[in-house]
Amino acid sequence: MNFSCLPVSLYPALSSGDLTLNDWFRFAQELGLDGADVSIAHITSRSATNLRALRRQAADSGVQIAMLVTYADFTHPNADERQRQIELLRANIETAALLGSSFLRVTAGQAHPGVSEAAGIDWAVHGLTTCLGDAAAAGVTLCYENHTIGYGWTHYDFSLPAPIFLEIARRTEWSALRILFDTANTLATDDDPLAVLDAVLDRVSMVHVSDIRRAGHFEPVVIGSGVAPIGAIFERLKSAGYHGWISVEEASGSGEKGFRSAVETCKRLWQDMERQPTKDD
Repeated sequence: MNFSCLPVSLYPALSSGDLTLNDWFRFAQELGLDGADVSIAHITSRSATNLRALRRQAADSGVQIAMLVTYADFTHPNADERQRQIELLRANIETAALLGSSFLRVTAGQAHPGVSEAAGIDWAVHGLTTCLGDAAAAGVTLCYENHTIGYGWTHYDFSLPAPIFLEIARRTEWSALRILFDTANTLATDDDPLAVLDAVLDRVSMVHVSDIRRAGHFEPVVIGSGVAPIGAIFERLKSAGYHGWISVEEASGSGEKGFRSAVETCKRLWQDMERQPTKDD
């Protein structure tokens, strides 16, 4: 199993320039990771020269940029802005390809006031599927996440409630859109993450492992110390023959200790699942 990490706790330092992406790649290697995920918010230049340099820096540190995380807002009430978001996704696909990232995280958009559920779902489905051909041509897989809130967003994700997420997933079943399943986000609305996973299990191409303190409230904590049923989720994934990436989303703000604890916990839980026989064994 390949493990990567989305370093949410480092976002302020990466945004301010106190840390560089090269610093992050080196730290990821120290953590014993195979990959280091990157947010589009921390790409300072989209020039091919810069992106290829970042790809080399990651490789020199012994890690791969497994996923580029983006923040599409397809549910914006302004039609011109929704079209701009589609063009931005096309640019992000090209960026991911130049970084050597096989996966690109996509979102439905924000829960803008006044946007109806029906309209938001229609717009999200359109935005999430329009660029799938561009992604395939670039060798990039788009992964739609059961997401909470984007970096720099004002509102929570429009599709954070499980019924909306599952309806968008259902209406994109015909397409090549894949799922990025987060272990804790569904709990923020007190929905059942195992029921949501069961509904999309055959489409999961990447997993974000995160944790929150209690159901009904989005308060990230060190992975393994909250209420996310990570072990049960891993059981479901193993039973389904999952062999994709597991990305440790460290958002607890507890420093280097939090990263090390989170990575160790995720690896141990997955290894525990691997030691258990499957039903066919």
